[in-house]
Amino acid sequence: MHNFELVKPTSIEDAVAALKEEEAQPYSGGQTLLPTMKARLAAPTKLVSLLGIDELRYVRIEGDQVHVGGATTHATVARETKEAYPGLASLAARIGDPAVRNRGTIGGSLANNDPSACYPAAALGSGATIKTDRREIAADDFFEGMFMTALEEGEIVTGVTFPIPQAARYEKFIQPASRFPLTAVFVAKYDAGVRVAVTGASELGVFRWTEAEEALSKTFSADAVKDLKVDDADMISDLHGSGAYRAHLTKVMTARAVTALS
Repeated sequence: MHNFELVKPTSIEDAVAALKEEEAQPYSGGQTLLPTMKARLAAPTKLVSLLGIDELRYVRIEGDQVHVGGATTHATVARETKEAYPGLASLAARIGDPAVRNRGTIGGSLANNDPSACYPAAALGSGATIKTDRREIAADDFFEGMFMTALEEGEIVTGVTFPIPQAARYEKFIQPASRFPLTAVFVAKYDAGVRVAVTGASELGVFRWTEAEEALSKTFSADAVKDLKVDDADMISDLHGSGAYRAHLTKVMTARAVTALS
């Protein structure tokens, strides 16, 4: 790891100002950034910590929405959304291990958009809105590909708003060594229809399985996806599993989620 300076602002305004400096990068939980730096795949000269900004740490339940601050840890989300949005709480409670859950943050997870991260599936599957220091971005427009988002240089994820569904379930097929999902699916049922988001499977990152959404919006049953086919053309193929295997798991995890909710 290269040498770097750590800056600890106490307000969003100070963080934004610090990030304007050359080679500065935001630092939240560090669960993706620090391993990347240790592998010398990234070498920022300045890290701007968001952990000391109180206004970025909160969970608020307001009507049919859950609002989560960008620097809120996975453990806090799991604990404080358990009653209002159990599907989200369950997802957060199964991210990594206790050390990761008590250090990693929702804003960092979304901003890095690791292709195997859990939160992108929750955000996309819920039709969430990602809030930054500059604007609000619909989840459908936020994720642009593996490790790619709509965030501009120096832009900070300040919060996320999740519409609370009638029911939701996250099914994750875990890769044992990393605790990342080999393939995972988030299913959320709303009055307007069903949303299905898949993570861990595609080289393009998190994505919506629209064919399953259409079928489940008509008939919310595991049988609705039984005859559907998942295209494996862009699926990840590695030592843990082929693209065809991940395509198969997408279908299996979706059926399991629906069965659990039926």
